[in-house]
Amino acid sequence: MTPRTLLALGTAVLAFAAGTVGTDALAPGGVAPAAAAEDRSDVAPSSPRAVRVSDRALRGVDVIELDAESLVFRDDDDTVADVPMRDARSTVALLNRLLGTPSRTQTAVGDGGACFPSGTTYTWGGAIRVAALRTPSSVGNAVEVRVLKESVRSRDGSEVELTGPDGVQVGDDVSDELRAAPRSDKVSFGSGDSRAWQLLLEPGWDPSDEPAGDEPRTEHGDRDGDGDRDREHGTNGVSALTNDTEVTVIGSPMPVHARRSC
Repeated sequence: MTPRTLLALGTAVLAFAAGTVGTDALAPGGVAPAAAAEDRSDVAPSSPRAVRVSDRALRGVDVIELDAESLVFRDDDDTVADVPMRDARSTVALLNRLLGTPSRTQTAVGDGGACFPSGTTYTWGGAIRVAALRTPSSVGNAVEVRVLKESVRSRDGSEVELTGPDGVQVGDDVSDELRAAPRSDKVSFGSGDSRAWQLLLEPGWDPSDEPAGDEPRTEHGDRDGDGDRDREHGTNGVSALTNDTEVTVIGSPMPVHARRSC
């Protein structure tokens, strides 16, 4: 791949576009609210109630699925926990309990890429990465999640598969999905042999959400007579990034065709 294509792909992997994250990332000292013990009672009134899972149930988890607005822990076909991405505390606490202690990276604003917030990034086994926000973003998410490998080892050494919606994994060839997807659900970087793609796997996170009192929207989410305003934000949700047609990263929230910069 050419340096320009690599730069574009790297920016897409690391960028946190407008309407996706807040610029405030973590509590002072680099400690995310999510890293607190799950049984703490001093959660802010606006925070979701912590998701509670028994140790026995958590030990049975063999799949973690990143959906558009939640992280789903599964034991075969059974759902053990469905943690909304508005709940930073439960997201990191359950991953800590299942996968062990993560590596932590301190970042200043922009260190991780365009729009990357300051604070601490948590990474388990180089396979799943979570950036926890001190306050929810404008669309409500309190974490950013990236899946970087097809599986990760749990605390007890068992393998846990990492997937996106419909079982899409890092390393999969999604050429069929790319051909079938409408142009609104994909965007290309580079050209020819150096082409890479971002493919929307499942929409979610409406970046145009604003407090009640705004002008009404159409059934497609556009404000009446102001469709261009929503198109500035693109379509948010969980996306796959590819090198040619092979999935390299699955991430959420991640907008497609966002025109507005940070």
